[in-house]
Amino acid sequence: MSCYELYALKFAGPFSSSGAFMMWMKEWETVALRNYYFWCLKSPERTVLVDAGVSPLLARQRNLPGYLSPADMLKGLEVRAEAVSQVILTHLHWDHVDGASLFPHAEFFVQRSERDFWLGDDLARRPPFTFFLNDQTRAVCRSIEESGRLTMIDGERETMPGITCLPAPGHSVGHQAVVADTSRGRAILGSDCAHLFRNYEENWPSALIIDMVAWVRSLKTLKQRVSAPDLLFPGHDPLMSERYPEVAPGITRLA
Repeated sequence: MSCYELYALKFAGPFSSSGAFMMWMKEWETVALRNYYFWCLKSPERTVLVDAGVSPLLARQRNLPGYLSPADMLKGLEVRAEAVSQVILTHLHWDHVDGASLFPHAEFFVQRSERDFWLGDDLARRPPFTFFLNDQTRAVCRSIEESGRLTMIDGERETMPGITCLPAPGHSVGHQAVVADTSRGRAILGSDCAHLFRNYEENWPSALIIDMVAWVRSLKTLKQRVSAPDLLFPGHDPLMSERYPEVAPGITRLA
């Protein structure tokens, strides 16, 4: 059985907002911080990325604080972006997919329902959905699809030994989590199913949920499938950079 080391790579941040952005309809007067991450799963046999971060072009346009190119960050794990062969996209929001062009030889895995909504449904071009994916990043998605490197998944699927894509909709139509075997048991990179550890701990969503019923069900599923609560990781919590050992600048080992 393949056993993976899990790494969080912080490519931008911190960002600040009202606490209600991270904890839905609560803590309006507080300030909450968040970072932007992608993740790396390493075993003796393979290296797999979870999400692709943001390209330098979009980072400049959005003036992202603390930005580092995901391609450059991977050097801290002795991984070359050109050698990356597999990237799992948890969903197609700009901060998770725009950096796909940095990995020119990778195969990308996404839930079919996620692809069909963002690339095939006219509703995705209407407010408020344009907050999550603009035409520039949509073109990045089209490019990897037209190159034959976008693989659609229908539901739960083991994409490679020890790694399973698990539907977890709610934050997005076809959002998926990534289950990975580690030395400590079955870990789950939940991505934006939760933005903070608190969302898991308090069973309370962020403000960025488009289907609340689906989210509640997804939360239950992730908690049932993970080996231990401390192996369930959110998408944007600064604690992933503070609570875990740093192995290179901006990179921490989660499991």
